[in-house]
Amino acid sequence: MKKLSQKIVKLLMKKKLKISVAESCTGGMLSSSITSVSGSSKVFSMGLVTYSNQSKNLLLKVSKQIIKKHGAVSVQCCFSMVNNLTKISKSNVAISITGIAGPSGGTKLKPVGLVYVGLKKGNKVKVNRFVFKKKGRSNIQRAATKKALNLILHTI
Repeated sequence: MKKLSQKIVKLLMKKKLKISVAESCTGGMLSSSITSVSGSSKVFSMGLVTYSNQSKNLLLKVSKQIIKKHGAVSVQCCFSMVNNLTKISKSNVAISITGIAGPSGGTKLKPVGLVYVGLKKGNKVKVNRFVFKKKGRSNIQRAATKKALNLILHTI
């Protein structure tokens, strides 16, 4: 993941773009992987770990209705997280992650390993749905972080 992060920071610098991150199930892993690169302070605006529903509502202004109706692990929540993050951070690129890292908390409709990754560049927003089959919480967190880094790289 280190090489991915280095490529991203280099590309963001070259294109004079700023990035912000809002994470839930990855708990700051994505922010950490980007900020571990020397010089990332020039391109990294902010990283928020909005783990609880309350923090999603208070910091990212995800409406309580969205969380109540669709859940924190949903396209709607992920979309709202990434959209509102750009308003707060004024970044050109924003990414949001919400999911179920397990080992508990999954259902038939929302299994452990289900992760939504939202990416916004300019006015374009895309929410991607992934189901990571790797067993274990840390494996799911790492897989989601790596997938997010790849999405960033291919978008910028």
